[in-house]
Amino acid sequence: MDVNLTCNLRYHNKVALVTGGSKGIGEGTVRVFVRNGAKVAFCARGEEAGKKLESEVNQLGPGECFFIKCDVQKEDDIKRTIQSTIDKFGQLDCLINNAGWHPPEQVIDDISVDDLKSLLNFNLINYFAFAKYSLPHLRKTKGNIINMSSLVAKLGQSHAIPYVCTKGAIDAFSRALAIDEAKHGVRVNTVSPGNIWTPLWDSLARQSSNPEAMVEGGRDAQLNGRFGSIEESGQVCLFLAAEATFTTGIDFLLSGGAELNYGRKSQMVERTNIYD
Repeated sequence: MDVNLTCNLRYHNKVALVTGGSKGIGEGTVRVFVRNGAKVAFCARGEEAGKKLESEVNQLGPGECFFIKCDVQKEDDIKRTIQSTIDKFGQLDCLINNAGWHPPEQVIDDISVDDLKSLLNFNLINYFAFAKYSLPHLRKTKGNIINMSSLVAKLGQSHAIPYVCTKGAIDAFSRALAIDEAKHGVRVNTVSPGNIWTPLWDSLARQSSNPEAMVEGGRDAQLNGRFGSIEESGQVCLFLAAEATFTTGIDFLLSGGAELNYGRKSQMVERTNIYD
């Protein structure tokens, strides 16, 4: 490879593992890291989508990627995924915990205890397990963990109690882990996306009572009046992995400013005069 090109690659010959990497934010992250010279293992349940992305990205380079079929709700699958990454690339420098799910709109009356337990297992426990079994390898490389949280862990979200609970727990888990792993030289940070246009966002909008209004509201929540992209999400992860070496325990809001200027909430309650 040309020496000048190598010097411009921000994660050249580093190894990253991306969970939920076949589509959405995970896909954007895989693409950005490979474009910057990384060796990327990524996992997902959908084998067809995973193999398709692997083939496409490997043709573009200059890094490379490797798909592993994995159900992140199964501990044995998680262990196998990490070991497959080590077997393939020999080391691990960055774990990006991204796999998760956002249920359709629901209120507490319609949410069972088992529903909450199931989503906690899907969205939170898999992060814990991937971190636990990756850390022996990350400690060797003084690597880092990036946990994908959400802006709604800070702001709340209507009709999404289980999802918000899981993302709030990810924030707390990440801060605690950052403290414990500092002595090993492992950094732990979170990224909290706001409205990033993904297949999941599209699916949730289509399931709502007014898809067009939901998309319009999601777009208009940002100061710049647009959704973020999956590749912009990947760029933030790359920055945290490659350049932000004096950063641990922080939460990067990838929000387009959606949390600023109080937001727009008047549609949720009857308007009142504050002087009454």
